[in-house]
Amino acid sequence: MALPVVLADDGVAAGEAVEYLSANTAVMRAEALWRKPGCAGAVAASRTGDPATGDLGDAKLIRKFGDLPDDLSEL
Repeated sequence: MALPVVLADDGVAAGEAVEYLSANTAVMRAEALWRKPGCAGAVAASRTGDPATGDLGDAKLIRKFGDLPDDLSEL
């Protein structure tokens, strides 16, 4: 998945995550999102589970772009 981190009035906020079939695609998409105006950064992560049912495990960080906090749970 790729998740943009957008600029907000009170700092930064997580945007809408988009699922991808491969980690490589998620990394490339996260990098492209990070380069867009108004985007403070982006992360590429992987999750296991069934997206159709919403039964997903915790995300595992693959790569982050931009100046993002170490603790991404704050987003």
